[in-house]
Amino acid sequence: MRVVLQRVNHASVKVDGEVIGSIGKGFLLLLGVADTDGETAADRMADKICKLRIFEDADGKTNCSLTDVGGELLVVSQFTLYADCRKGNRPSFIRAGAPDKANQLYEYFMDRCRSHGFVVAHGSFGADMKIELENDGPFTLVLEGDENGLRGE
Repeated sequence: MRVVLQRVNHASVKVDGEVIGSIGKGFLLLLGVADTDGETAADRMADKICKLRIFEDADGKTNCSLTDVGGELLVVSQFTLYADCRKGNRPSFIRAGAPDKANQLYEYFMDRCRSHGFVVAHGSFGADMKIELENDGPFTLVLEGDENGLRGE
């Protein structure tokens, strides 16, 4: 599972010109599911993200979590995070999870985040989406994990 996390002041996602999900302060998450991912990977990723302390406290240090700032999550499925560009000029997506499995884990991941008490807005799996956001910082993280644990950049 790969996530590109952006700390945002606000973000929204549109399908066919209509806003289907929006948040205020919080995290925009671009979520990619690998063919080898399962619920354990989703649990670990959701739990880590929901506890990250990357908002500034009164002293300007990144000590505050999403809970501390009343933040929200906008989760957008992004199979292209598993693009392999090593050969040729056209990416291969062979490591991306099959659509049925990926959608199931996408939904499971969002439910896990909701279980932490967060508002979770989302895109539409497999749709052509347009995302608007205002980065805060900007502060962007790439997180990766599988059934065996998490790795962070």
